[in-house]
Amino acid sequence: MNTKYLTFLGVLLAIEIILSFTPLGFIPLGFTNATTVHIPVIIGAIVLGLKAGMILGGAFGVMSVIVATIRPNVTSFVFSPFITIGGIQGNIWSLFIAIVPRIMIGVAAYYTYKLLKSNKLAFIASGIVGSLTNTILVMSCIYLFFGKEFAQASQVEVGTLFRVIIGIIGINGVPEAIVAGIIV
Repeated sequence: MNTKYLTFLGVLLAIEIILSFTPLGFIPLGFTNATTVHIPVIIGAIVLGLKAGMILGGAFGVMSVIVATIRPNVTSFVFSPFITIGGIQGNIWSLFIAIVPRIMIGVAAYYTYKLLKSNKLAFIASGIVGSLTNTILVMSCIYLFFGKEFAQASQVEVGTLFRVIIGIIGINGVPEAIVAGIIV
């Protein structure tokens, strides 16, 4: 690792921290949040490589746990084992949901860019794929590990939860992906 690499990694990490702890990073939308914190992860994966993308993704995940703990909303238990909302306690799966999909943003963005780097649309595709990786993995893990609890906290019937999750992916995830594709 050279000075230029570490400096750029540090700048991207600083941007992530600023986004995480200001309204710019997690934008409340009822019982979920839109995010822009994934954008430095995607940029880091493309410019600095797989390892940097994974480091930045892991940092995003840790910051998600911290934000869910210190600024809770009705579904913060899915991101923090340290929070109880309406009698629903987070657990070890909360850490998995907060961290693993965020690491995978860097992996997906890196390999998408590597696969398409000769194509003019490689940056756009990497932004879109990285963003959708986050949304789809997070929402899938919420459904698998906290389905009943998420439905209860969101005040929806368990039988309609799958459709609600698909709706969140469409309403939240698609615009996030478009923004990531444009910014990256």
